[in-house]
Amino acid sequence: MSNNIVVLDNGGGLIKAGQGGERDPVTVIPNCLLRPLSSKKFIFPLPLSDLDNDIDLTSAAVRRPIDRGYLINPELQRDIWSHLFTSLLRITPTSSSLLLTEPPLSIPSVQRATDELVFEDFGFSSLYVANPQSLVHLYEASRQPDSMLSRTQCSLVVDCGFSFTHAVPVLHNFTLNYAIRRIDLGGKALTNYLKELVSYRSVNVMDQTFLMDDAKEKLCFVSLDLHRDLRLARDRRHGNPIKSTYVLPDGVTHTKGYVKQPPPHHSDEEHQKKPDFNKNEIDLTNERFLVPETLFQPADLGMNQAGLAECIVRAVSSCHSYLQPVLYQSIILTGGSTLFPQLKERLHGELRPLVPDHFDLKITTQEDPILGVWRGGSLLASSPDFESMCVTKAEYEELGSARCRRRFFH
Repeated sequence: MSNNIVVLDNGGGLIKAGQGGERDPVTVIPNCLLRPLSSKKFIFPLPLSDLDNDIDLTSAAVRRPIDRGYLINPELQRDIWSHLFTSLLRITPTSSSLLLTEPPLSIPSVQRATDELVFEDFGFSSLYVANPQSLVHLYEASRQPDSMLSRTQCSLVVDCGFSFTHAVPVLHNFTLNYAIRRIDLGGKALTNYLKELVSYRSVNVMDQTFLMDDAKEKLCFVSLDLHRDLRLARDRRHGNPIKSTYVLPDGVTHTKGYVKQPPPHHSDEEHQKKPDFNKNEIDLTNERFLVPETLFQPADLGMNQAGLAECIVRAVSSCHSYLQPVLYQSIILTGGSTLFPQLKERLHGELRPLVPDHFDLKITTQEDPILGVWRGGSLLASSPDFESMCVTKAEYEELGSARCRRRFFH
């Protein structure tokens, strides 16, 4: 069997990839092809560490192989993986094993397309498909050996990713699929909502995906008192604590957007001048908290779905009554959309009245919610029985995708 194990957390937004046994991935890249305005053809994405200083992504067109969590374009995924394996990881698939993540409740046609990519297009010697939430549980249990989570081997992983938000009960590293609950809301929908709000109110940014992603990550936060913050955001005077200004790139002096530091002080009259729409900047007030608010109130986007707190209660209530108090004590937040400031505090405040009084409630956020899944995969890949858990290329060729998939117990 091969010694080299590639760990690939293949997210809808970001790919995290590296060698099993390491603490951090070798590279993190957007899972898409990009076409900058200055270019006629689509190019491969740069690692995030390089995106800060290289290409002008203003109005860049984007093609993604994964839509709403499902692999819809295997050819595009193959091209991106090929670039990843050859240019960034520099590995030889035929002498490597692959640990690959796949969202919960995946459908057989997508699983078959994935297996064909792994074994037929790239020729990996073996494959293990892991649930992202199981890997988060594994990593947190190893980090905190004395915690309730470790002692009971039970947790509720709340994963707010690019495409979805899942509440997933995990027991002994297995996801309890019958109890998984999902909200069709993730980082992509939040960025789109911010684009719509800004375009409606000030300047058209509907083509500025990367720019609005950046503004969202730098300026959005979860409100702990919605009515108070709405009142503050309406304040026209200088010194409005909510108002922030995001400067759009001008393509000359800067090709990236940035948050403008507020000036020391103006007179109030000067501050109340009408905004100059020719100027390359946008003022954000209530957008800063109304965008993440949709995680708690999906009805704001016209979605007939439960918010985050109720989604968690429904997932826990679907489990055996013995597990329920333990799950409420071991809620783990992971995924990039959990990085909004104050999200944990708001969630605790909304959950407490919904949870029986005699149950303790403990919510922890992963130290790095974006890399948490990958780190769990790296840990699993370095365990002595990892190779025996994999499906080999020979088994795949003999038995086919559906039979091999039973090995993974999802």
